[in-house]
Amino acid sequence: MKRKQEKLIYISLITATFAMIIIRFLLNEKGRTNPDSIRFMRTANVFPVIDNTVTPLGYPLSLKFFTLFGFDEFWASKMVGILAYFFLLYFAWKKKFYWKEMIFVGGLFSFLSIFSYTMSEALILPLIFLFMYVARQIIIGQIHGFKAFLSLSLMLLLLYNIRYSSLFLMGGVFLFGLLNIKKSYGKTFIFASFSGFIFVVLYKFIFIDYFNEKYLDTFLQIGLHPTSKLLVELFQGLTTTFNPFIHIYNPGGGFINIAIFAIGAANIGLMAFIFIKNKLSETEFFFVFIGCVGIICSFFIQYFYSVNPLDYRLLAPFTLPIWLVYFKKMYSIFGRLTYGITALSLMTGLLFTLLSKGNYLKNRQEVTRFLKEEKMENVPLKYYMPDEKDLDKVQVAELISTVNPNVGITFKASDTLKKNVLTEFKVLRKIKIDKNKFQ
Repeated sequence: MKRKQEKLIYISLITATFAMIIIRFLLNEKGRTNPDSIRFMRTANVFPVIDNTVTPLGYPLSLKFFTLFGFDEFWASKMVGILAYFFLLYFAWKKKFYWKEMIFVGGLFSFLSIFSYTMSEALILPLIFLFMYVARQIIIGQIHGFKAFLSLSLMLLLLYNIRYSSLFLMGGVFLFGLLNIKKSYGKTFIFASFSGFIFVVLYKFIFIDYFNEKYLDTFLQIGLHPTSKLLVELFQGLTTTFNPFIHIYNPGGGFINIAIFAIGAANIGLMAFIFIKNKLSETEFFFVFIGCVGIICSFFIQYFYSVNPLDYRLLAPFTLPIWLVYFKKMYSIFGRLTYGITALSLMTGLLFTLLSKGNYLKNRQEVTRFLKEEKMENVPLKYYMPDEKDLDKVQVAELISTVNPNVGITFKASDTLKKNVLTEFKVLRKIKIDKNKFQ
C-alpha cells in the first residue's frame, strides 16, 4: 500500500513539474528569455557562420538541431528544456541513480525555472548528472583504467563545450584526485583534468583566437568589482539559490527579502549540519566537494571576468550535486515528508507565476504582426539601446528575437536612422505588450 501511495506521489510531482515548466514560459511576457538568449538564438540561426565566441557552441547547436524538425529557435529552446528534465528523470530511473532525489530537485521552483528558460543551463544539467554518474562509477570501481580516464575526460570536454564555467569542474576534479592520490582512482581524476585543461588551451588558440583574437582583452579586467559588493551579492545569490521555495528577491528591497534570505540561510545551515552529522560516502563527498569548488571559483572569477551577479541560474550546475545529496540525507531522516518540500515549492512557484504573469503568446502574435507589416520577419535586425546596463530597454528586443532570432544589439545612436534598426519607441508605438505588472 505504501509503495502504491509513493508511486502516486511520484507521478503527481512529475506531472506538476512538467506542467509548471510550460506554464512558467507561457505566462511570461517574453517567454522566459534574457539578453543572453538573444545571442544564443541568433548564433543558432546564422550557423555555420560564427558570429561570436562569448559562449561555446554546444547550446546554440542543440537549438539548430531541433530547427531541423520544423521548430524555430525559440520553440527549439523550450524543447531542449523539457527534454532535459525528461532525460534526467529517465536516466535516474533507468540507472537507479538518485531517482527519488531527482524528483525532489527537479520540482523545485528554481530548477523548473531553468528548464523553462532559453539558456544553456537547461542543457548542461543532464550532462552534469551524467558526469556525476561516470565519476561515481569510477569511485566505486565499476569503471577503471583507460576506460575510466576516457569517460571522465569526454564528460569534462562535453561540459566545457556548453559552458565555459565547466573549467571549474576540471579544477574540482583535479583537486579531488590530489586528495585521493593514494587510491586507485586518484590518478584517473588527475589525468582526466589535465586532458580537460589541454583542451581548454587548444580551444582558446584554435577556436576563440581564430574568430575573436581580442576576446580575453575584452573580458579579462583586473579589479572589476570591490570585495564589499561581491560579498553582498554572494550572500544574496547563495540564500536565494538554496531557498527551496523562491529563488528571486526584490532588487528594490523590502520586508519580503528578509524572509527570502532568512529561509535560504537557514537551509544552508541545516544542509551543513546534516552533512557533518551524517557521514558522507566517498561518492557523496565528491558531489558536495565538486559543487563547493564550482561555487567558490564562480565567486573569485568575478574579480577579473565580467559576469552577472551570482544567482540560482549561474550556480545551478554546481548546486545540482549538492541538492541531490541533501535530499538523499533528508529522505533518510524524514521519509516521505520530504516530498512536502517539493510540493510546497511547486505551489509557491505557481502562485508567483500567476501573480507576475504576462501573456507570451499574445505578445508573440503582436510582434509577428508588426514584423510582417514592416517586412522584417526574415531579415537581419539591430536593436538600439542607449545604455547596456538599462536592461528594461532590451525587453522588447528579447521578445522580437523569439520571432526573428537574427537580432543584434547596437549602442550607436546614429544607427537608429537605418531602416533595419529598431528602437523601443519604434516598436511600442505600433504594438501593445502585455507586461508583468510587478516589474
